[in-house]
Amino acid sequence: MTEECLTSRYPIILVHGVLLKDFKFFKAFGRIEKILKNAGFKVYTAKTDGFGTVETNAGQLRAFVNDIRQREGAEKVNLIAHSKGGLDARYMIEHLDMADAVASLTTLCTPHRGSPIASFILRYPSWILQCIAFWINLWYRIFGDRYPNAISVCHQLQLHPQATPDTLPQVYCQSFSTTLQKSKDDFVMGIPLLFSHHLERDASDGLVSRQSTKFGEYRGDCVDDSVSHSEIVDFMAKRKKKERIYGFYLQLCRELAEKGL
Repeated sequence: MTEECLTSRYPIILVHGVLLKDFKFFKAFGRIEKILKNAGFKVYTAKTDGFGTVETNAGQLRAFVNDIRQREGAEKVNLIAHSKGGLDARYMIEHLDMADAVASLTTLCTPHRGSPIASFILRYPSWILQCIAFWINLWYRIFGDRYPNAISVCHQLQLHPQATPDTLPQVYCQSFSTTLQKSKDDFVMGIPLLFSHHLERDASDGLVSRQSTKFGEYRGDCVDDSVSHSEIVDFMAKRKKKERIYGFYLQLCRELAEKGL
């Protein structure tokens, strides 16, 4: 493939999920944005709250998308969204009149039908949840969140078996999952994986089941390896695994370019 073919028609915006966000020297997608830029793509990481609700983050994402469209002189953008970022992006497209501004939406490990871990957390007494949420909201305001709301986010991420729309009108939609095969494969997601398997009999990335990630054209696992929910965004992944993760993002963006997106 020639170098010219590597450039997608529309800018690419990476949309992070809960917890992670760009803050000074910490990047929500690790080195992924830099690697894609070095390959010739126009790539940006959205500036949304780490613990904002779907509705407030969707509004922030809409403003960011419109800013990038104006800056690049682009009619549309491609969205690659991880975890809750996929819910934020879907809400923006469905409810904030942004279908004409988005060429494609790719969701990675997004809990379209919720996460068993969120449902498990909400079983705790209200006073414990309120106390934990107070400190989370406080710290995330320090990290730059405008509207942190940890308890509302947890409610939005709990399991809901009802079917979600298979796709969005006017937007090319595809989804990917990852599978954490054993708890020992990732120190961060190892314990959540045990709870996930106990609460829901399905392959899981540690937080989200495979079934919950399916939306639009489901493409399977991002990487044919044991990769967790957090590793797919370059968080504490081992060196050999990192190369395969970077390769996935490069291939994904090349495919968007080949589709003329």
